[in-house]
Amino acid sequence: MQRDPTVTDPGLYTVIFENERVRVLEYRDGPGDRTSPHGHPDSVMVTLSSFKRRLTSGGRQVELELPAGQARWLDAQEHAGENIGDTATHSIFVELKEPRPGGSAAEGSLGPR
Repeated sequence: MQRDPTVTDPGLYTVIFENERVRVLEYRDGPGDRTSPHGHPDSVMVTLSSFKRRLTSGGRQVELELPAGQARWLDAQEHAGENIGDTATHSIFVELKEPRPGGSAAEGSLGPR
């Protein structure tokens, strides 16, 4: 079972909409803020601000820098994150509740595509 980010980091993630098919989360943090390990199902992430962050899962790390106004696919994954830039992060996650066609998640995904 994936750790729910609204439970692991309630000061950073807020549920802004939910029904039987999707859950929409708002995420906000500041430079230097970190998240606890948590999981996301298959999701669409919309960046409302430009930001730079490091994602960690197991022994792997990726650093990403994303501009505002992007919509990116996020395969189901567990990770912890850190704002390593000098700007606040503001993004929306549209988490899908329906199972992936074929039933299996992408292996080894870390971060958005």
